[in-house]
Amino acid sequence: MNLFNYNNEWLEVREGIRKMCRKYPESYWRELDKDRKYPAKFVKEITDTGYLSVLIPKKYGGANLPLRAASIILEEIHRSGGNGAACHAQMYIMGSLLKYGSEKLKSNFLPKISKGTLRLQAFGVTEPTSGTDTLSIKTTAIKKNNKFLINGQKVWTSRAEHSDLILLLARTSNNLEKPRNNLSLFLIDMRPYLNKQIKIRPIRTMINHSSTEVFFDNLEVEADCLIGETGKGFNYILDGMNAERILIAAECVGDSKYFIDRAIQYANERKVFGRPIGKNQAIQFPISNAYAKLRAAELMVAEACKLYDSEKKCGEEANLSKLLAAEASWSAAEAAMQTFGGFAFSEEYDVERKFRETRLYQIAPVSTNMILTYISHKVLGMPRSY
Repeated sequence: MNLFNYNNEWLEVREGIRKMCRKYPESYWRELDKDRKYPAKFVKEITDTGYLSVLIPKKYGGANLPLRAASIILEEIHRSGGNGAACHAQMYIMGSLLKYGSEKLKSNFLPKISKGTLRLQAFGVTEPTSGTDTLSIKTTAIKKNNKFLINGQKVWTSRAEHSDLILLLARTSNNLEKPRNNLSLFLIDMRPYLNKQIKIRPIRTMINHSSTEVFFDNLEVEADCLIGETGKGFNYILDGMNAERILIAAECVGDSKYFIDRAIQYANERKVFGRPIGKNQAIQFPISNAYAKLRAAELMVAEACKLYDSEKKCGEEANLSKLLAAEASWSAAEAAMQTFGGFAFSEEYDVERKFRETRLYQIAPVSTNMILTYISHKVLGMPRSY
């Protein structure tokens, strides 16, 4: 039974990524999850097939497809039972680099990223004391002659151990009147500095996202690592954050479909008291409710992609996409857990793994509370609460 055949948008891309994902069944992800290992084989294939470079222009070796195509790729990975977090940063980081990076940076790195000889997976923004208050970050980049000296610490920088490059946000001034102008964005090749000026410490978590802390100790980089202008970094990442929220929302849509598929299949097959448990409204209603939330979230993701790809303002839609899709995936996860009952806790059924993974999106990359704050202040015009 195919519940989701109503959407034939970018069908060739959908079918292509589905075909690739069939090579990586849930057992593949389950085994990696046990030891918190990075899905190197999967990432290599998604790079080699070109799906990971869809947002990169053709002149640099990419496919030059819109964000909507990228969102569908990530949705299908999650719907298959996999997890796009292993590589999704490369997609949402692209916006800042493509729009504001120098031609030297783009021509030097993008062709290699497209080929897979270089990996761009790390995005250094959050710090231990700043949380979501990005303007208060303490990592500094002090300009000396034609170089920047970087010192500080980032946390929750996923995949830093598996990335050659890092997109790094750092403080370049301390203007109290205009704090938005204090931050700058850099693209740094970490390889020459690893275990010297750059040290990476893994953080073991309840999900397999290769989370790390990254420490910068008197890291000296050339000034041409700077993306765009000094002091404009915060503005640059805001646009990238819209892409990030839309793409994460697409992953949540995929998770929702995964949970609903699995719940319906199990509800129809599992018999208790001589009848399928799917006959019971206590089973039917939570799944139906999750499906309704999914459809609403999916429409908002499509609308946000449409605006983003048309280069129109999409802050409201990007945030609503993330909010609605995260709620939809969590609702579907809860419904699946209740449907499977005790078996939901068994690793071999994979529901518990996906349950843990989709819970993250209530918190990251932006919490649902921060989105509600944004809506209250920016959309509805209520007084700022912070």
